[in-house]
Amino acid sequence: MELSCKTEYTLLALLELTGHYNEGEPLQIRQIAAQQHIPDRYLEQLLATLRRGNIVRSQRGAKGGYILAREPWTITLLDVINCLDGSTAPVSGNQKTVTTEESAIVQETWQEVRDRTNDILRDYTLQDLWEKLNNRQQLNIMYYI
Repeated sequence: MELSCKTEYTLLALLELTGHYNEGEPLQIRQIAAQQHIPDRYLEQLLATLRRGNIVRSQRGAKGGYILAREPWTITLLDVINCLDGSTAPVSGNQKTVTTEESAIVQETWQEVRDRTNDILRDYTLQDLWEKLNNRQQLNIMYYI
């Protein structure tokens, strides 16, 4: 499995929103796009999808923009993937009829991969990613004398 550009950009945008969650102020598309190097038009489409999936909400007006619709510790990566893909599994399976023992083994193994992937994505929240980012940034701080 590969991380698609769509998923990566979405998670980067959501990390940006997570970082500003406690401020309670929405971020404009151009702010998120500039900070995370995401094309504005593409980000606009991604945020619209996330809004329909109740991951973010939009606010109109001069101080308008986007903000997380729920607390970052309640939004799992599985929620995000399901919102983007409109499916319940990040790994699609082949639903053909099993005709041999070999294909039964392959199907069962692939189902186990899907289940474990879903479990991992369900275990991580946006808050977890934000904390990992903060920890990494703390390790990279250089002190000058």
